[in-house]
Amino acid sequence: MKYVVLIGDGMADYPLAELDHKTPLQVAYKPNMDEVAYKGINGLIQTIPAGMSPGSDVANLSIMGYNPRKYYTGRGPLEAASMGVDIKENIAFRCNFITKNEGILEDFNADHISSVESAKLIKSLNDHFQNKGTFYAGISYRNLFIYENNAADFLKTTPPHDIVGRPIADYLINDDSEQAQELNQIMLESSQVLEDHEVNQKRIASDQKPANMIWLWGQGGKPQLESFYHKYGLKGSTITGVDLIKGIGVYLGLENIQVPGATGYLDTDYQAKGKYAVEALKDHDLVFIHVEAPDEAGHAGNISEKIKAIEEIDSKILGALLDNLPSYNEFIIGLLPDHATPISVKTHTMDPVPCSIYSPYQQDKVNKYDEFSVKTGSLKLDYGYQLIHYLKKQLKP
Repeated sequence: MKYVVLIGDGMADYPLAELDHKTPLQVAYKPNMDEVAYKGINGLIQTIPAGMSPGSDVANLSIMGYNPRKYYTGRGPLEAASMGVDIKENIAFRCNFITKNEGILEDFNADHISSVESAKLIKSLNDHFQNKGTFYAGISYRNLFIYENNAADFLKTTPPHDIVGRPIADYLINDDSEQAQELNQIMLESSQVLEDHEVNQKRIASDQKPANMIWLWGQGGKPQLESFYHKYGLKGSTITGVDLIKGIGVYLGLENIQVPGATGYLDTDYQAKGKYAVEALKDHDLVFIHVEAPDEAGHAGNISEKIKAIEEIDSKILGALLDNLPSYNEFIIGLLPDHATPISVKTHTMDPVPCSIYSPYQQDKVNKYDEFSVKTGSLKLDYGYQLIHYLKKQLKP
């Protein structure tokens, strides 16, 4: 048996007046997703445990079969693993390049700064903050900061995509500790390094938003995770353009398959992801395919781009799988978002997400894949981290 878990990051949404009170999933042309729903079982799944932040880190760890309450330590260490950085006994922070405008967090990704530009800014930050910690360049605005003080693990930080348009001063680390004060100072002082940097001068001249400040968040120490093969007896792999997902893959012992053109943004090469997924299943039992684009569109409040991303996933990834995988009796597909990223709120929410499982053994009467149609289905799972066990054990005849 072969297994596919296709994760459309942030696909789930709320009804929108602009779409005649329907969601992007309801109006998108997605015949392959609807086929998965029609030929399988459907329902809603809670990927975020109560009381935890609805981030992609928690949600994807859950979908990959690991209870976040037991295994999650923070986003930073997951991304560090993807970048090949051994954090040892230190604390890893996610480090965003952001755009600050008159004290307001204007853009949480600095207009999707390029990786080449980002690397130059990271070098300048390391030159300036030599004794405070170490910065590592990632992909685009997604970078890393290693801080040599375990006490920082217990500080409360805020994801920058949750506070776009709000005063930066209101969301600095609210703690009287020495570590919090030092980290706040690093963030604020970073503006002095970045504001007049040649990279930003060129960006401003070409009408792009500058990366004129950093934002530290999602910190944690190294997690202790049982390998996926040991836990589930399956040889697994990932296909993604996002360091976070690759990092989870590293800790789980999954093979991170490098796909040319997988950017983790709206311009990702969907067709290449579909092609590589089909190839991956020739020598793997399971492949996780993660697509970031719907989430990026949700954060931007861009309805048309979200619909386009859903349709691209449907035609170029899911379509390729349905056309090229073995006979219907030899594979199972799980289709779901990791979390919702509604256009109206531009950030992640705690809502349960629609899940359809393409199964040779069970079908219900659902024939559309969206947030509302799946509610009448027969899939009964309480938590996202039960999904892999369900796919592997409970769908056999």
